[in-house]
Amino acid sequence: MSPTKTGVLTEAFADISAALEKHHLATTFSWQDVAQRYRRSRVGAFWLTVNMGVLIGALGFVFGTLFRSPMQEFLPYICVSLIFWSFISQSINEGCTAFIGAEGIILQVRMPLFTHVLRTLYRNAIILGHNILIYPLVLLAVGRMPTWYVFLAAPGFVILSLNLLWIMLILGVLCARYRDMTQVMQNLLLVIMYLTPVMWMPRTLPEGISRLLLDLNPFYHLIGVVRKPLLGELPSTTSWVACIAFAAVGWTVAMLLFGRYRHRIPYWL
Repeated sequence: MSPTKTGVLTEAFADISAALEKHHLATTFSWQDVAQRYRRSRVGAFWLTVNMGVLIGALGFVFGTLFRSPMQEFLPYICVSLIFWSFISQSINEGCTAFIGAEGIILQVRMPLFTHVLRTLYRNAIILGHNILIYPLVLLAVGRMPTWYVFLAAPGFVILSLNLLWIMLILGVLCARYRDMTQVMQNLLLVIMYLTPVMWMPRTLPEGISRLLLDLNPFYHLIGVVRKPLLGELPSTTSWVACIAFAAVGWTVAMLLFGRYRHRIPYWL
């Protein structure tokens, strides 16, 4: 490895390490973001849960009827799928503006830049924590019980979050330089949602459609490592290997990009 690349990686690692050491900054900012959004509201952030519950109920009924799937099977599926897809898509969309939205802080206060990426992920994790309360209610409504596989959702969530962080870091840098990238990603995520089994189940694919449509979709694997345990299934080895490989390759690219351009971010803002 050349000295230049070594220096780039060292700078990126130093910033990320400092942000992790001062993680209380990101958690404090993220709590304030959620609290500020629902200030003076009696229900508060639980409006997110209400909205998500209505969406799950409506789409569960509509798509369950269209696909002729038993509600006992389809409603928990779309519940978990929508909750975690919302977490993934919102994290990525807001990751695009992680540095742009923190322009005032970045230009006035000296702190690790990666703190703003962590802040964005923590904020969406708090929202996820509110939304996941719907999951046991749905299981209760359809008469299903969670299995021991549910504990595998915890390591699945960790590997999902690690992948989201490098995606958000790369997009945060690119969108700080090229502002149109934010709109491109919003449209791209909409297309990806329809290509990923979120509102439809993999077994509903017509005959003749190659399994490669799923296996080559990274978001299928990312959502699968948390969705399957919550639905009482064992995540496939392929999904776990794919997610770990995504994290290894993605973080290498993210560190090189972030280390090279982190000093330019304040000028781009």
